[in-house]
Amino acid sequence: MILEPTSEEQVYVEDCEVCCNPIQIRFRGDTEVADFSAEPLDQ
Repeated sequence: MILEPTSEEQVYVEDCEVCCNPIQIRFRGDTEVADFSAEPLDQ
């Protein structure tokens, strides 16, 4: 997974590379990632 840090929080959905289930990615940071979470989405 490649993240491009910005000053604003970013949230998006991506399929897991292992099980193909959707996960919600949330992160923020300027020059480096300051906060990161990945949560499975209910199907």
